[in-house]
Amino acid sequence: MKLYFNVEYIVKAGEHLELIIGDGEAAAQFHTMFCADNGLWKCEVDYFSKSISYKYRVVNEKSAVLREEFVLHHLHFPHNYKEFIIFDEWNNKNFPENYLNNKILYNKLHGFIPEKATVLKKHTHLFRIEAPVYHPDWRIVLIGSTASLGGWNYEKAIHLHQTDFGIWEASVEIPEDEFIQFKYCIYDTRENRVIDVETGENRFTTANPLADVLQIVSNHYFRFKAYQMYHDAGVAVPVFSLRSNDGFGVGEFADLKKLADWTKDTNLGIIQILPINDTTANYSWTDSYPYAAVSVYALHPQYISLEKLDFSLPKELVEEYLAEKEALNALELIDYEKMIAAKWKYLKAVFNNEKDKIYKDRGFKKFIKDNETWLVPYAAFCVLRDKYKTPNFNDWKTHKKYIAGKILQFFSSKSKDYDTSMLHAWVQYQLHLQLKDAVDYTHHLGISLKGDLPIGIYRYSVEAWAEPELFGMDFQAGAPPDQFTALGQNWEFPTYNWEAMKEDDYRWWKNRFKALEQYFDAMRIDHILGFFRIWRMPISAVQGILGYFYPAVPIVADEFKAWQLPFTFDRYCKPFINNQILWDYFGDNSGKALEFMNDHQDGTYSFKEEFDTQRKLADFFKKNKAEKSLEEKLISLCANVLFLTEERNGATVYHPRFNVYYTESYKYLPEWEQKIIYDLYHDYFFRRQDHLWYEKAMEKLPVILNATKMLICGEDLGMVPACVPVVMDELAIIALKVQRMPAENIPFYNPKTAHYMNVVTASSHDSSTLRQWWKEDPALIQKYFNQQLIQYGKAPEELTPHLAEIIMKQHLYNDAMLAIFPIQEFLATDEELRNKNIDNERINDPAVFPHYWRYRMHIGLEELKEKQFFNEKIAYWIKDSGRL
Repeated sequence: MKLYFNVEYIVKAGEHLELIIGDGEAAAQFHTMFCADNGLWKCEVDYFSKSISYKYRVVNEKSAVLREEFVLHHLHFPHNYKEFIIFDEWNNKNFPENYLNNKILYNKLHGFIPEKATVLKKHTHLFRIEAPVYHPDWRIVLIGSTASLGGWNYEKAIHLHQTDFGIWEASVEIPEDEFIQFKYCIYDTRENRVIDVETGENRFTTANPLADVLQIVSNHYFRFKAYQMYHDAGVAVPVFSLRSNDGFGVGEFADLKKLADWTKDTNLGIIQILPINDTTANYSWTDSYPYAAVSVYALHPQYISLEKLDFSLPKELVEEYLAEKEALNALELIDYEKMIAAKWKYLKAVFNNEKDKIYKDRGFKKFIKDNETWLVPYAAFCVLRDKYKTPNFNDWKTHKKYIAGKILQFFSSKSKDYDTSMLHAWVQYQLHLQLKDAVDYTHHLGISLKGDLPIGIYRYSVEAWAEPELFGMDFQAGAPPDQFTALGQNWEFPTYNWEAMKEDDYRWWKNRFKALEQYFDAMRIDHILGFFRIWRMPISAVQGILGYFYPAVPIVADEFKAWQLPFTFDRYCKPFINNQILWDYFGDNSGKALEFMNDHQDGTYSFKEEFDTQRKLADFFKKNKAEKSLEEKLISLCANVLFLTEERNGATVYHPRFNVYYTESYKYLPEWEQKIIYDLYHDYFFRRQDHLWYEKAMEKLPVILNATKMLICGEDLGMVPACVPVVMDELAIIALKVQRMPAENIPFYNPKTAHYMNVVTASSHDSSTLRQWWKEDPALIQKYFNQQLIQYGKAPEELTPHLAEIIMKQHLYNDAMLAIFPIQEFLATDEELRNKNIDNERINDPAVFPHYWRYRMHIGLEELKEKQFFNEKIAYWIKDSGRL
């Protein structure tokens, strides 16, 4: 079989195109293409299969790859032809067919049956266009300049068949020997007519006078108009926050079905939730933090419904269970410790009562076999965590180091830990069944589920124990200071060893996305900036302020000379302390502070070796209780440095401390020295890093994202380098826009300026709610009231339902693909439904760590579904704003 490839592409002198055949699993075939004329590159290939996957790339004279397609082309060849001329187009990742042909489309076209495009021997051309059409009544048709293509007559349009999701094909005979121009159109099956033609110039192809040769016109990028693109709206609510009559003091997976019913009634199309992985470290309220999972695969037992297990509770426990259920459900907020202890009590009772039947369950056996790569280490981890009363595997008496063969024994019936291991495995099986049931129900309604992928892993997790080589266990991840956290954030997670992950083509990430794809249709990547660079701190640091970006182009020792800085290690890299600083920090308490310091007898001081890091100080104060303020000020003084050090390839390199010009150390420098350090600081943070971070993101993100059909959204808030929006646009990653967290130097952004590749919202789980925000800064709110909401006079002291409606509508009526709001903001638009206690509605405060994540809806889902006027109001907004 002969294939003749043709693709237009303009390159620079010394560059050429290559064709790569293969889908990544089989060995790739490389073919050099030659340029005919007008930038048309050609290649002839002998091929012996009825389907093909391939891509193009640009290389230079030294065979260095300059650019390549991130998305493969796929073609299927009809059996009645032996030769094919393929006219192709370069396929960008950010073409609509690549980011909109996803699991959400599959939900919207629920029940879709692929059509067959018949190719007859007399046909000369096969037209193919990738165009994900979300409207159920719309189809793609073709009109063209020749009589055989209808002569531009809409009534004679050629109807294409949808042979797969978003792939349209039609085979036609074009006998005319002339230059062919054509366009694709949208046809409405209810109106039985063409309702619109794609924008832009006419497409074109050539005549095909050759017998027994089929010309495949493989087109990309259907040029949709804004209103024809996919737009949707959704509700964001953590699963644990759901309240229903069936709950047990916390939201459960089964409650998602009731939420989906309400979502359907209100015309919303997306449910967004927080991470749902198991975070059980010590069974205390600190485990409520959903971003510190002990496993990136295991689901959290708090979400299990005891009433929907495969087996019933023992009869003697039913009365006790109902009493606890009533007491926990009556609480305004979650009591995590009581809830999780009670759930485990009943889970163990059911398991022990039905153990023999559970072990014989074929479904359970299959679940173990299908998931053993993560389930076996997870179950063993849980057994050892509970046995030694800590998730810190370094403190266990046995199995400190993960050895697969020894851990596999936990699943041997001869092991004394067998029953306990199987308990944890069975709970995961039940969680999977209950979540899958809720997901299937949600999909049946045409509603999609959007998950949340934490950027980090917990330091004492299954993954850190079983695969420590994939992580930087000597470091901690976090975030630099921002408007909410002046000292930055230290999440205490290990960083990633990207070099090790790259060696097996990011298998760890691909497996993670595959697991998430079982349940989710879209995914929010938490802190996507971590794929460019991570803010990391050494283990010796407590506060995020002592971090630096990694990877980064550091400052080397010779640069200090080049910048004419009088660098000395003690002055630049150790905390600068003099008498005035000592007094400013401690006042009359200076005597106590001096107990931790060396006096140099020249008016300056340094920390004693046993107290010269934040971690040493924190550990000391854990064992020796003292005034909290003394501890905090000493730890803060530890950060009074100009530069942070890093050991790299046997040499010391340097990173400016974040906001160095606000430090006391900086203020005691001569003015000329301050200016040089200020300039060096700006060079480091805003000039030298961008190219490196672009390369690092493009090295890993395309490979990882191509492993999933979920729609990907990136949380790109905070200190955003210039390369981030470039990469997100190139890879078609949806960017988050929170109105009061603008990337620009403005107090708040106007949702009307949102682009299509955005998800807009008025608040997030990390911010205060709109009603709380309204009370935080009266001057800012007055400006917002007058300038953004276009209201006159003085802003009211509280956010009224009417003003909340205006805010919601401003976020709905714009070009953004998605508008997703926390459930609290929907309720804020109704006087009757809004929570009287607004402080109970906040989910998280990033400035408080650890924070108790215990928000629970104050109204039940059953009651909410009955609020007809409220629900119809929201449904109208969604339909009227074109998001249905």
